Amino acid sequence: MRITPIKKIMIISGACSSAVSRWRKQYLAELGGQTPESGKALTSEQQTIQLLEKQLWRAQRDNEILKKATALFAVDNHQVI
Repeated sequence: MRITPIKKIMIISGACSSAVSRWRKQYLAELGGQTPESGKALTSEQQTIQLLEKQLWRAQRDNEILKKATALFAVDNHQVI
């Protein structure tokens, strides 16, 4: 009797067939260049993209905070003079 790759993965991981099918679908989508909207990427390339997107989001958030702080300091500085 031959064990299919999906069955091998199910045995090794302890996951059910629907989880393995979902992982396979996600992996193939990532190979096609699609970054997962939610959840962690499986391929190193997509993991890098997710990391860079997170860093960009943080930098943009920090930039907005600094703009607001600068505006507040400018208002306070004019009131002192």
